[in-house]
Amino acid sequence: MKNKLIITLYILMLLPLLNAVAQAEGINNIDPVIEQKIDSIISLMTVKEKVGQMTQYNGSFDVTGAPSDIDSKTKLEKLKNGEVGSMLNVLTAKATREAQEVVMQNSRLKIPLIFGYDVIHGYKTMFPVPLGESASWDLEALKLSAQIAAEETAASGVHWTFAPMIDVSRDARWGRIMEGAGEDPYLNSVIGVARIKGFQGEDLKAINTIAACAKHFAGYGFAEAGRDYNTVNVGESELQNAILLPFKAASEAGVATFMNSFNEIDGVPATASTHLQRDILKRDWDYKGFMVSDWGSIAELIPHGFAKDKMQAGKLAVVAGSDMDMEGRVYEMALEPLVADNQIDEKLLNDAVRRILRVKFALGLFENPYKYSDEKREKEVLLSKENLEASRDIARKSIVLLKNEKGMLPLKKSLKSIAVIGPLADDKDAPLGNWRAQAIKNSAVSVLEGIKNAVGKNTQINYAQGASLGMGERSFLMPLTINETDTSGFTEALEAAKKSEVVVLVVGEDAFQSGEGRSQTTIKLRGVQQELIDAVAEVNSNIVLVLMNGRPLDISKPNEQVSAILETWFLGSEAGNAIADVLFGAYNPSGKLPVSFPRNVGQEPLYYNQKNTGRPSSDMVTYSGYQDSSREALFPFGFGLSYSTFEYGNVSLDAKDFSGEGMLNVSVAITNTANVAGKETVQLYIRDLVASRTRPVKELRDFKQILLEAGETKTVTFTINSKTLEFYSANAKWEVEPGDFEIMIGTNSVDLQTVKITYE
Repeated sequence: MKNKLIITLYILMLLPLLNAVAQAEGINNIDPVIEQKIDSIISLMTVKEKVGQMTQYNGSFDVTGAPSDIDSKTKLEKLKNGEVGSMLNVLTAKATREAQEVVMQNSRLKIPLIFGYDVIHGYKTMFPVPLGESASWDLEALKLSAQIAAEETAASGVHWTFAPMIDVSRDARWGRIMEGAGEDPYLNSVIGVARIKGFQGEDLKAINTIAACAKHFAGYGFAEAGRDYNTVNVGESELQNAILLPFKAASEAGVATFMNSFNEIDGVPATASTHLQRDILKRDWDYKGFMVSDWGSIAELIPHGFAKDKMQAGKLAVVAGSDMDMEGRVYEMALEPLVADNQIDEKLLNDAVRRILRVKFALGLFENPYKYSDEKREKEVLLSKENLEASRDIARKSIVLLKNEKGMLPLKKSLKSIAVIGPLADDKDAPLGNWRAQAIKNSAVSVLEGIKNAVGKNTQINYAQGASLGMGERSFLMPLTINETDTSGFTEALEAAKKSEVVVLVVGEDAFQSGEGRSQTTIKLRGVQQELIDAVAEVNSNIVLVLMNGRPLDISKPNEQVSAILETWFLGSEAGNAIADVLFGAYNPSGKLPVSFPRNVGQEPLYYNQKNTGRPSSDMVTYSGYQDSSREALFPFGFGLSYSTFEYGNVSLDAKDFSGEGMLNVSVAITNTANVAGKETVQLYIRDLVASRTRPVKELRDFKQILLEAGETKTVTFTINSKTLEFYSANAKWEVEPGDFEIMIGTNSVDLQTVKITYE
């Protein structure tokens, strides 16, 4: 009887914990049994071994970041001694097995390594770059591409990707804007969660899933002047309401890891920010995974002027909550003597190691350190036909139709002649994008190939490059040289244009114009591309402009010269086929811009959800605008045309006010008035008219995609509750304040219908 009572009491004590586990997501789902095992391991570890778990080494010397400053022999000895917890850029099932064997056969405690790699938009099979993929607004498609990337990555022996990047990015000059989901916090949040779920699946122990990493924590996308690694100056309101919103969503979704950012905020580098890492992430959000530094960012506290040497840098970073040092060579040098000198508490190391081991247990590495290193499976999974088909489908969903005058598109397959012109028209490498993981160079389907695959033998394809764009070495680390002078190919291009009914002109950026470190002061078409457009437009006015790029571009002049514009980003392995599907109407474009396209670079940073200011508009000069340009975007956030036309009915409410935990519904009927089925993304925005902190003129809060057959009408209903209206208020908490709100529904961030509601 006594034993039964004790058991009953024990179960009752565990119920709150079990309930918390049931409600938690991913890495936040704490398993008491695993925690006991972690306790046991930590109790056996020396300080040196703890520091080892917090140390990540690069496995190669030519992929990313600066070259390693440690020779291979020394690296091998440290692996044998259990002084390394993670490696990045060790690839293939064979190589990861060999590295794991060094640790498992020689180290004292035999704690397995975790292998990481930058899998940004595919591993072998390339998908659209993240900014482009975000233009699909299709969360299931985004989840699927991450799932396929995870499957290929896991088959190569890698456990962990440094993705998704969920930095809100408002400046087209910043090259790394291509790696995120654009300018809106809500869109970044839901896309980030979709990609995390794609990478991590339902169970991290599954053989086809990998750990995800939410980056960069925080503010990286707000770099001054769009210059990579630059200073960030934002207040707490902007930090909480814009920058941190996607990261909070990622934490709640149970993302396995976070990565801190290179920049400083308010004078404190993020890597050494206790406020970000300890206070917000680990205390306020109760996050249970671990924080990895970005490449060398702990050592970079020294040039920041925040630490005098590596000893101080290590102390600042570990106290702030940076758990793992990526290639900084700081923790392995500084932490052990800092503990010995009582300058830091060993409990800080225990907390970091606990978080790292928690992820390793979640991946099942303690059960089988070699579970991912299966060479047979590697051969079966990589670059399958099914994965390429998925890449093509997601690529065409990501294409945005920006302009289509005179019914130029879709092109008829009965055309007798088509000119395919431009530096990117037959480029099989640029569509792979910058962060291309293990994609095979020049393996993408080019636009020229896609068009040839789409048309019959009766259509003459007249191809001419016209001019080159990127020249010389094209790689991650080296600057790109742009052709600024050579127009010798124009003559051939003009001849092709003259003898063709339609011109498909493919211009934009080289893949290595956007990405990390690829900031630019101009966002116009580089080189001689505008001259090429000018020349072709003189001899043939039937031009379809196909843009290939990783950032918003200033296309104000080309927009005046051509009848149709397709924004195709860098679409990945099946780019050319996907573009041809849209060009010839095999697929009806449905993409919407995740970023605003400016009229000129002087508008940057440009974003739809700006503040009203005290002087929003005026017929006189004394207002918040420009004297030489409109302040509005050329193509706004959320914009995208279709071969269908959608007519919105009047927006209706089932109530005009609610309070507390209540809600109301807002509805609109949408009709496809065209003779072709199409997909529409219906967008809902709100505006808090009066608040304790000034709020943007509009904020995306929800969207729904619907497929409408020709002539079909569907009613879309959104539910508005307190969560929809809340923000980080002057009370330093997330809440909804009583007052009046505008609810806006439409096809993009400009073309909206507005109704008013009251929260009491």
